Amino acid sequence: MTAPSTYGLSTQARNLQWLLTDLVEEVPGVNSVAVVSSDGLLLLSSEPAAVRADAGQGTGRPKGPRGASADLATIVSGLGSLTTGAAALMDGGGVKQTMVAMEHGSVFVMAISDGSLLGVHAAPDCDMSVVAYHMALFVGRAGHVLTPEVRSELRQSMEKTP
Repeated sequence: MTAPSTYGLSTQARNLQWLLTDLVEEVPGVNSVAVVSSDGLLLLSSEPAAVRADAGQGTGRPKGPRGASADLATIVSGLGSLTTGAAALMDGGGVKQTMVAMEHGSVFVMAISDGSLLGVHAAPDCDMSVVAYHMALFVGRAGHVLTPEVRSELRQSMEKTP
């Protein structure tokens, strides 16, 4: 995977992108990763801008940040909302992690301290405990850095992506 451009981003935003890229490259079975704000907007994606720009050529799928990375962001946001509602109905407290195992892959969602969500799409044969462990490391490192200013900066950088 080629790292997305970090030109013009603050040190905190570049560090978050580096952590996200590292998660995809270092954890076997991880296909893609997205960080979604508490209001459902894509903040970070593991897909390089060139891949997003070419996503779905000839398939009628949107180009740019509205391609495959937006699909994962939508799924992450929806699962986050659904599980938060379910936890409230069952007096279960805050949702820490959600995992959906499918025949051809898995989706993991983990809460970040500011209400943002980390989502991972992984291969069906991934070691789920390893994926969850590395997600927890990311959340621990990113939680204090994902300030309102950095979230705004990341949102703006995603909107500028071709």
